[in-house]
Amino acid sequence: MPLSAMREKTEAVADFLKGLANPQRLLMLCALAQGEKTVGELIAQTGIAPTSMSQHLAKLKAEGIVGVRREHRNLHYAISHAAVLEVMAVLAAHFCQASDG
Repeated sequence: MPLSAMREKTEAVADFLKGLANPQRLLMLCALAQGEKTVGELIAQTGIAPTSMSQHLAKLKAEGIVGVRREHRNLHYAISHAAVLEVMAVLAAHFCQASDG
């Protein structure tokens, strides 16, 4: 792909990366990379306060990074953007492995 064509996509890519560029959102995405979770499960696994969780989930949903489905009274969140799963796998391989040290 020529650089001129790439330039057109840089804004969208930068916005996508901004959606990921937050420690709490990355922690939430690490949990969601393991599978669909309810808000309660995300709170229990991450320790993020409910109000903060709600704000971050709203941003991730607005960015198209996560999707939600309702089952009775529970909202179930899952990663909905295939690139996010790939990015999370790369980040895990580089930053989440136990050191040999």
